[in-house]
Amino acid sequence: MDDSIEERDALTDRVMQALSEVIDPEVGIDVVALGLVYEVKATRERVHVRMTMTSPACPMGGQLADEALDEIRARLPEIDDVEVELVWDPPWDPSRMSETAREFFGWPDT
Repeated sequence: MDDSIEERDALTDRVMQALSEVIDPEVGIDVVALGLVYEVKATRERVHVRMTMTSPACPMGGQLADEALDEIRARLPEIDDVEVELVWDPPWDPSRMSETAREFFGWPDT
């Protein structure tokens, strides 16, 4: 039986809440607010997250992806198949950040 739209939305919300606990140690802001999460697909059987870093040269990429995976698994233990994929296309840009994150950096709305 397929997951309902409401169930997928609720699972996606839970994943996003988990990801908001993953803090980029270089700036002290979570990966959701930084706009590093590009896509979340969540069902009862599987969670797949596509996320990026502010730069492909970011030394924290692997660590943040691992932390994201651990946080999702901790918050959704009923789902065995969890994948966090680091992607570089499209390239990240500051317009993806939340208003709060832009204010933190003193950047105007983009």
